[in-house]
Amino acid sequence: MNASLDTAYWIGLAISVVLPVLVGLVTKHVTHPGVKATLLLALSTLNGFLVELANPGPDYDFGTAVILSLVAFAVGVLSHFGLWKPAGVSDKAQSALGGGTSVRSV
Repeated sequence: MNASLDTAYWIGLAISVVLPVLVGLVTKHVTHPGVKATLLLALSTLNGFLVELANPGPDYDFGTAVILSLVAFAVGVLSHFGLWKPAGVSDKAQSALGGGTSVRSV
């Protein structure tokens, strides 16, 4: 049995690893973690469906797109807690675009 993945799947997997950094760039430190998780889930879903659309296979498979979305979300969560957060990249990403603590004007 020869198992191989098309280039679209490898690109989708690489994107899944950097999605938590993208979420960090567009959110603030004070953003509720549930909002961040929901945003990561939405981006992972988009990634999964676009990867299946870009796959050079004969037709579009909705079930495969759902599986790819779940895998992308799992890889995103694992890379956040296992790679980006311990290395400090998550905090730096949130601070990069003015994501510090919010200042309320009265």
